[in-house]
Amino acid sequence: MDRRKVIILGTGPAGLTAAIYAARANLKPLVIEGNEPGGQLTLTTEIENFPGFPDAILGPDLMDNMRKQAERFGAEFVFGMATAVDTHNRPFHVTVNDDEAYTADALIISTGASAKMLGIPGEAELIGHGVSTCATCDGFFFRDKPIIVVGGGDSAMEEASFLTKFASEVTIVHRRETLRASKVMQDRAHANPKIKWAMDQTPIRVVSEDNHVTGLEVQDNKTGQKHIIPAEGLFIAIGHKPNTSFLNNQLKTDKVGYLKTNLHNSATSVEGIFACGDVMDPHYRQAITAAGSGCKAAMDVEKYLEGAFVYDWSMSEPD
Repeated sequence: MDRRKVIILGTGPAGLTAAIYAARANLKPLVIEGNEPGGQLTLTTEIENFPGFPDAILGPDLMDNMRKQAERFGAEFVFGMATAVDTHNRPFHVTVNDDEAYTADALIISTGASAKMLGIPGEAELIGHGVSTCATCDGFFFRDKPIIVVGGGDSAMEEASFLTKFASEVTIVHRRETLRASKVMQDRAHANPKIKWAMDQTPIRVVSEDNHVTGLEVQDNKTGQKHIIPAEGLFIAIGHKPNTSFLNNQLKTDKVGYLKTNLHNSATSVEGIFACGDVMDPHYRQAITAAGSGCKAAMDVEKYLEGAFVYDWSMSEPD
């Protein structure tokens, strides 16, 4: 098998930053790109909140620049998905696309988390053209415009409240009569005069004109009647799913599936395996925080391979 010092799984801002730092440390990292190289940012149009780009930068361009930077220092990239990881043997075994085998003395897992989608017509086609899964990333683009948030949990209430800073109004669409959000989050949303409600309504189609969102068609669950809620932005806030299924429960996760790491570093529950980015961060989910965690993971790996890393899983959050 092809043995490496470190293999990095994932090429979002976390994985690519880890690749830059690992390559500059002369670790010659092998980076498994995944089926969507660059991660969720490749679906984003303009990014205005990543430091260093006063005039914004397109998501695909940012990811391409980071990849080129990693390649410049010696990182090697392989297209495909890590379909299995064996954490029980040393070196670690990584299977890519079910048929390519690699081994590594250390692993960095940065496979991200995928936003759950509604699966309705028009949704996928209009990502970046009015459909979004990140209020912090895209809310600014909808200043003084009507917006819809779909969801009924804490995340939906938080996103809706945040978006009222920009939008003329925010309509929360939820397919049930009652919300799943905590009482404090519900109370905060109900007290906001900019938030309107469309409860017990099931989204059935994203409405658009000239490749831009103009509304959401919903169906009343009681009457069966359909109508269109006008909006120029549609934010899907029904949760995220961390991309950890390929690990087959070999590493400790929280109840949702996000990888647990040490409180003071990026170590996972298996010594020699580190994690960064959205796969271990259910809270921030920003390009800049992901990049910072990728830096930490690469520096931890460098210390680990030098024998200078102190592993202490007791410093992790309790189960």
